[in-house]
Amino acid sequence: MPASSPVVVVVAALCCALLLCVDASVHDYTGERFAALGNAFVLNGGSEGVYASPAADSFIRFEKVAFKRTPESAAAAEEDGNRTATITAVVSEAADRDAVGGSDVTATGVRALCCTPDMASRGACTEGSLVHRAPNGTASSDSWPKVLSASFVPGALEAVFPDETVAVSRTGMYSLRFVHCDASLDVAAEGKTIWKNSRGYGYLPGRMAPLLAFYGVMSLAFAALAAFWFLRYTRFWREVTPLQNLVTVVIALGMVEVTTWYLDLAEFSESGVRPAGTTFWAATAGAVRRTVSRVLVLLVAMGYGVVRSTFPGGGGAGARVAALGAAFFAASEALEVGDHVGAVSDHDQSRTRRLFLVLTVAALDAAFICWIFAALSRTISRLKARRMAAKVEMYRRLATSLTIGVAVSLGWITFEVHFKSTDGYHSERWRVAWVIPAVWQLISFALLCAICLVWAPSHDSTRFACSDECGDDDGEDGERPVMIRAGPLSYVDNWACYVTQDAKIILRTDSGVYAKAGDEDKRV
Repeated sequence: MPASSPVVVVVAALCCALLLCVDASVHDYTGERFAALGNAFVLNGGSEGVYASPAADSFIRFEKVAFKRTPESAAAAEEDGNRTATITAVVSEAADRDAVGGSDVTATGVRALCCTPDMASRGACTEGSLVHRAPNGTASSDSWPKVLSASFVPGALEAVFPDETVAVSRTGMYSLRFVHCDASLDVAAEGKTIWKNSRGYGYLPGRMAPLLAFYGVMSLAFAALAAFWFLRYTRFWREVTPLQNLVTVVIALGMVEVTTWYLDLAEFSESGVRPAGTTFWAATAGAVRRTVSRVLVLLVAMGYGVVRSTFPGGGGAGARVAALGAAFFAASEALEVGDHVGAVSDHDQSRTRRLFLVLTVAALDAAFICWIFAALSRTISRLKARRMAAKVEMYRRLATSLTIGVAVSLGWITFEVHFKSTDGYHSERWRVAWVIPAVWQLISFALLCAICLVWAPSHDSTRFACSDECGDDDGEDGERPVMIRAGPLSYVDNWACYVTQDAKIILRTDSGVYAKAGDEDKRV
């Protein structure tokens, strides 16, 4: 079995597991449990950007949300005098974050969400209850956060929230948290909440909503590029080279990727449930496209099809290219599937897992970039030595395009790190968060367009292709400098001396008899 097989098996298993964990703007709760946070226990019910409208069609709806406690928790409550345990649901907007929790700080440095004895002694709250207040000291019916509660009656194992709809009257990033303050309470969540946007976005989360139109435009852009390439391809099909066939594959993969993303978001917006199959294939098409693109550029940089007529396999280069490509695909596929399949709000993603995959993909990308530029330098030097000016100019244009692409990518990475490290998804900047993946798509598309312009099929495509004489010889594609021989002046057994018309002297170290001036330049 090849060495890369275990990696492929692991990636396939991860993808299948994630396909079973489909979430949506319809947030389902199936046995999720609370985690300790300061002096409270919290379960994140979702976090999304919501656009409001005058029509008041944006909302967060509770449907059959219930919490079941264990018999042991019920018995502990009875022993404590049938103490009532309460679960509180808090819907808050990012600007009203300070409206939940008290002024005291716990030993772990976290704001106390539950009322402490000191706070109760000051009359600020009831000990053991969630602390919340209307922002800016107001108490109007439209104030935030919105608070719902459900209590366990003595002896009951289930507390049910009423089916209620919370209307969203202002645009913002909203989060839902279920909170309780009873350390002996062991409960699991069931039911679902439905989050709906306005402005024609349907059930799409606010930070993803503009991507629907973006991928629609990108689908048209790829269609235009494909039409240009197809017309050139069919017109000059006799001169098409293997490299141009690989470019065709990359264009096709790009079309499949952006079109599938558009269909994925369109169905998500319509139904509220993200289609796992469509999302998976969109993520996979993207991973394949990025891998093939990098391998293609690396092969071109190594001179395949231009300086070399065969795959550059000397010194095990072919195996190294295949290994690097397989590793990049495995890491990129795992990252894309984990980011998109079943993920809606940021709480759906494991930050540790994602950080590991992001660093892995970045390291492999850096390996590709270093190898590509090193190979470009060697190839350009070889072409200069052979005085192939046309091919040197072509490679220089490619190197310039790649340099600009890498510089823009580094600048955008810096901006993305700053954007996310400053809490971009949880503040008002969630409305421009869609620009992050959009710019990456644009950079990739721009580089593909540059390659298509440099390598577009034409009547002289074979001029840049490698002929049968490619290799370590100096002659290639008729660009070998020709020395015109006027005729032999003298010769000895093992060498001959010639003088060209431009007064250059050529020494030949092989012996033989040559034709006289005016005959063909060959031995007789």
